[in-house]
Amino acid sequence: MGVLGKVFDGNRFEVKSLKKQADKVGNFKDDFAKLSDQEFRDKTESFKTKLKEADGDIKKEEKILEQILPEAFALVREASRRVLGMEPFPVQIMGGAALHKGDIAEMKTGEGKTLTATMPVYLNALTGRGVHVITVNEYLSATQMEEMSVLYNFLGLTVGLNLNAKNSEEKREAFSQDITYTTNNELGFDYLRDNMVTYKKDRVLRELNYAIVDEVDSILIDEARTPLIISGRAKRSETQYMEADAFVKVLENETDFTYDVKTKGIQLTESGMEKAEQWFKVENLYDVKNVNLLHHINQALKAHHSMENDVDYVVEEEKIVIVDQFTGRKMKGRRFSDGLHQAIEAKEGVEIQNESRTMASITFQNFFRQFTKLSGMTGTAKTEEEEFLNIYNMKVTQIPTNKPIAREDRTDKIYSAKDYKFNAVINEVVERHRNGQPVLIGTVAVETSEYISEMLRRKGIRHNVLNAKNHEREAEIILSAGKKGAVTIATNMAGRGTDIKLGDGVKEIGGLAVIGTERHESRRIDDQLRGRSGRQGDVGISTFYLSLEDDLMKRFGSERIQGAMNRLGMSGEELTSKMISRAVESSQKRVEGNNFDARKRLLQYDDVLRRQREIIYKERNDIIDNDDVTDQMMGMIEASVERTVNYYSIDEIEAIDYEQFVKTLEDLYFTESVLGEDDLKGKEPEELEALIMDKIKEVLEAKEETLGEEKMRLFERMMMLRTIDQKWVEHIDSMEQLRTGIHLRSYGQINPLREYQNEGLQMFEDMLVSIEEDTAKYICKTEVRSDEELKRKQVIDKKEMQTGDGKAKVKKKAPVKKAVDVGRNDPCPCGSGKKYKNCHGR
Repeated sequence: MGVLGKVFDGNRFEVKSLKKQADKVGNFKDDFAKLSDQEFRDKTESFKTKLKEADGDIKKEEKILEQILPEAFALVREASRRVLGMEPFPVQIMGGAALHKGDIAEMKTGEGKTLTATMPVYLNALTGRGVHVITVNEYLSATQMEEMSVLYNFLGLTVGLNLNAKNSEEKREAFSQDITYTTNNELGFDYLRDNMVTYKKDRVLRELNYAIVDEVDSILIDEARTPLIISGRAKRSETQYMEADAFVKVLENETDFTYDVKTKGIQLTESGMEKAEQWFKVENLYDVKNVNLLHHINQALKAHHSMENDVDYVVEEEKIVIVDQFTGRKMKGRRFSDGLHQAIEAKEGVEIQNESRTMASITFQNFFRQFTKLSGMTGTAKTEEEEFLNIYNMKVTQIPTNKPIAREDRTDKIYSAKDYKFNAVINEVVERHRNGQPVLIGTVAVETSEYISEMLRRKGIRHNVLNAKNHEREAEIILSAGKKGAVTIATNMAGRGTDIKLGDGVKEIGGLAVIGTERHESRRIDDQLRGRSGRQGDVGISTFYLSLEDDLMKRFGSERIQGAMNRLGMSGEELTSKMISRAVESSQKRVEGNNFDARKRLLQYDDVLRRQREIIYKERNDIIDNDDVTDQMMGMIEASVERTVNYYSIDEIEAIDYEQFVKTLEDLYFTESVLGEDDLKGKEPEELEALIMDKIKEVLEAKEETLGEEKMRLFERMMMLRTIDQKWVEHIDSMEQLRTGIHLRSYGQINPLREYQNEGLQMFEDMLVSIEEDTAKYICKTEVRSDEELKRKQVIDKKEMQTGDGKAKVKKKAPVKKAVDVGRNDPCPCGSGKKYKNCHGR
């Protein structure tokens, strides 16, 4: 198998191919060293001119980019040497070539990913269609932009920075540059907001051309479990959350509900259901009318038993702030969906905020798949290669390190209980601190970091804590973490985008020691923590301390091993076992597999909505981008008229209820009796459609005469957009409700996904019909007035409301005129000789 592995090692062949490209780049070194500063910008212009030959053809463009790649990369390398004082190594050029291909470059910590990205960023920015550099947080975006904009400006390219605090004008400016630095969240929200605007000028994004995603596994894997959602306000229901919260506090675990540690699933037992029915005075908790109540109880149970303070969230300034489990950062402004956030607010006794209503949403998978070309870089991606390939069509290429890794990764140390584990961690920290060796202690939760901090304080060891509660000092803490005698406790925050440089004399005493206090459910997060030590061939050491009481161990049956250790009298002793370490890794693989399935399921469900979203967004964009949407509008009205006529023409002509037919037409299209029963009787469906459409055109022509052509076109666009937006928001809400309950169908041996697809399609078709009906109604029946009429009315109203002494006076009632009851087919009272309906009855 070892021989076969070498023969079929795709990564080895890929690296070989990339090395050849790096050698080609090296051939230009001497020539480009002789260029003057101005000649760098001249080169950029000549590349741009060459790319214009593609004339917008993306395939031709890619061929030209391949041809000029060695020269362009060599130009960036020489410019980097001059401007930044850093020259990319051959391995960085290889990483850059992998990124240009639309793949993922896996590069270890300290290998200079930021500098690696400059080469493909420059090359693809030459097309003039924009390049997005996407980072995990705004601090990294701003820092990288500041560092690298000097280089890009020297080469004659412009750079922008997109931040949450910027207004639309500033965002538009940032996205119009050759290169834009942004975060994944902000870019996704900008996309959703762009598809909610009413006017073309309010959009901020341009086309999604090429993106390089920094820490690609964090953004496209870890964060892809939660979709981006823009919400509006919904109804208040805080009392229901408080009642549910009070109720679940009296329930007993195992007796009234069951909690599965592995899946974090909670279910009421028979006893719990009976208690709920007595508490809330309902006969059957699972009756359809009690769905809302059951939902509140389930969310309250989840809030109390699967969501922990200082682990999943923190309470700050009387608000619940989510803590990202992968990065350890606080996610201000983000809220748990589906009422879970309100349930936690009730649990913690803070003010319960309004429930929200989804107005627009998209998963990261579906958003990023819209880019023409997507690439990424990280220190840890190989374990998720299957997912990257299946979902994003990106290969993972492991780029060799510039210098061999000198870090020593020791076997896990395992203890029967957490107390023994933490004591052993403190003892090792004390020992290493005595020698002056810097130590980084990695924790999974805020709570653990504070517990270890207290233990170190008792030992009199000065240290820094970096967690979601203390993130403001992040840069300062990281800067000093590699100095002699430094002790740093950090959650996963210190795992990404941070580079701990060693202080003077630290290499001689063993480099940075990384101590993990628990295994994360993802191997990549553990690898990132290890990777903080041993950058650029530095010495270092990494060890993980585990206990059989850790969450990950409990999820996969550590009770058996714990029992054996207690029987052998080994409860306080260290157990270093490769077998248990392998079992831990196997557990992690299973959790990763479960998480992959969850993301795949999310994507499968969102794919149903994706196709619908594409249709609606295209429709909206067509309306916004065109000044004249008359054809589109008339198509909707014709479809509505055809449906109305077909509804009344299913019977024999003699059996049609013409009175009701006329009422329907008045309800949908006409403000007064434009068509009577006699006009409709005896006509075939095609004749009826033509007749009704003629009358509608007359109504619209009259409106256009009042408003003028320009304002009429604007009126049509606004009415269409308003209808589409209203119906789309209602549809998203309905789809969410459908999805929430669809899994129950599996009890009836029905595939829930297929049911969701079928019912979702039917609901979407119903929504499109509803859009056509309402558009026709609003456009035909809305009364319009000319500017002159409005001004005249304002003047009259003003005069009527003011007396000579400035006091308001009451308008006199107009005399009541007795209406003359004239039949539609009677002669008109004006004496014209015409029927009333064809004269003053029109």
